[in-house]
Amino acid sequence: MAIVVAKFGGTSVGTGERIQKAAKSVVNEYMQGNKVIVVVSAINKTTDESIKLVQESMGKLVTEKQLAGILSMGEMQSVRIMAATIESLGVKAEYIDPFSEKWPVITDSNYLEAKIDKVKTEKKVLTYIEKLLDQGIIPVVCGFLGRDLDGNVTTLGRGGSDVSAFLLGQCIGADEVVIVTDVKGVMSTDPRKLNTARKLDKITVEEMIDLANYGAQVLHPNALRYKDPSIKAKIISFEYGDLRVQGTDIIGPAYPEEDVITITKLDEQLAVLAVVGEDLMNKPGILSSITERVNEHNLTIYGISTGESSITLFFKYDDALKAHEILHELVIDGDMLSSISLGQKIAMVSLVSHEFIDTPGIISNITKPLHDENINIVELSSSQTSVVIFVDWEDGERAYNLVKETLE
Repeated sequence: MAIVVAKFGGTSVGTGERIQKAAKSVVNEYMQGNKVIVVVSAINKTTDESIKLVQESMGKLVTEKQLAGILSMGEMQSVRIMAATIESLGVKAEYIDPFSEKWPVITDSNYLEAKIDKVKTEKKVLTYIEKLLDQGIIPVVCGFLGRDLDGNVTTLGRGGSDVSAFLLGQCIGADEVVIVTDVKGVMSTDPRKLNTARKLDKITVEEMIDLANYGAQVLHPNALRYKDPSIKAKIISFEYGDLRVQGTDIIGPAYPEEDVITITKLDEQLAVLAVVGEDLMNKPGILSSITERVNEHNLTIYGISTGESSITLFFKYDDALKAHEILHELVIDGDMLSSISLGQKIAMVSLVSHEFIDTPGIISNITKPLHDENINIVELSSSQTSVVIFVDWEDGERAYNLVKETLE
């Protein structure tokens, strides 16, 4: 007997017909012998309409505590309708909102961006939610909401309903978390922009976080922090009315949740190659000609950066010697490049965290201790979720330890 957490987004319960379809999919799963926890968002646009009313009626005079209470009304309506619909199909259900004794999600008192107390939440889940499942009752839980120790309603911020689903799944040791939304799964690109977009059968948590940070809106990174690597998860469309339908499986994460920042140092020595030429940024095809030559010899590039008059590449030291030779042929055979140099031995330190995007000054925090210890940064590259630092080989271990001490 499996435990399945099914989360229904606002669009998935946007009409009476959709609510009934969602309820039937839950009952069908239950009738197959599985235990089901339902997490429900506010009905489509309810939250936006509440915010609009607040802005029009009192504007900035509303307190965070008041706003959290107002925003909670959408989810509290949804769970009541969903639980009643499930019961109309002949299966016992019980709605659970923050005013219920059985409410599981305990947070601090930051009303609009509440921090979850996992220890207290897990205790509540195992005390109340698990008991309901053992009694053959389907718990229908408000997504997005929490409750502080004084009994006040809080909200979990962006991606809150998905956070609720993954959190409950983790606390109860679910077999699967199913995110039911208005898309068939994760697409290779936005189908509204390219009609050649196709659905992916699977995607890793790390890939999902990067997609979300660059604008994709399927799942918010906040929710993926609670994805347990041992629990299956997938995204499916509400239109099928079937929790067993194939969508996009979410794999991972590769690292446990506690490792919010992953810091590693490459064990092998690298070397830097610099090819120079005039006005390289306005010479189409120059970068592809370099990488194609390198690829023909199966050499891996560990880092690359471009400038007005130079392109810098990092290879394993032995590979750099070979790359030096083959790229020199490119220099002398054409007229776009003028020279190439093989530089010093290099160490590479990598940092990865989905919190970087929301951490102003993170580059400064990383580089300041290196500056203070007179460690020269040969090159630095960054994205919204990662920072890679190249330093002289003899400074590599010291740089790694300094960064680790600073950020951990």
